[in-house]
Amino acid sequence: QVQLVESGGGLVQAGGSLRLSCAASGSISSINAVGWYRQAPGKQRELVAEMANGGRPIYTDSVKGRFTISRDNGENTVYLYLQMNSLKPEDTAVYYCNAQTLYAFWGQGTQVTVSS
Repeated sequence: QVQLVESGGGLVQAGGSLRLSCAASGSISSINAVGWYRQAPGKQRELVAEMANGGRPIYTDSVKGRFTISRDNGENTVYLYLQMNSLKPEDTAVYYCNAQTLYAFWGQGTQVTVSS
């Protein structure tokens, strides 16, 4: 089991920045990839950015050049971040962190709202 706790969402004006954080605990040695997803109202959940162990980050096209995923490995906790710059109203969504083992684990979600 992996437990994920997110923080850092909020309301920001278009062009602004936010940094999301996620702390993963539990069976962190079993994690083989981490990532961020988002779900806007009336839409399906979509991948925003993902990072496999030892691999390069991948981003969905709409956030390339604006968002950066990063990861810090602690002794008992893995910290996952999403730096979001040049935010647009279409980035408004609930953002979820994700950890992949043999199973997928999800955070509780954090709301990001970008006003025009």
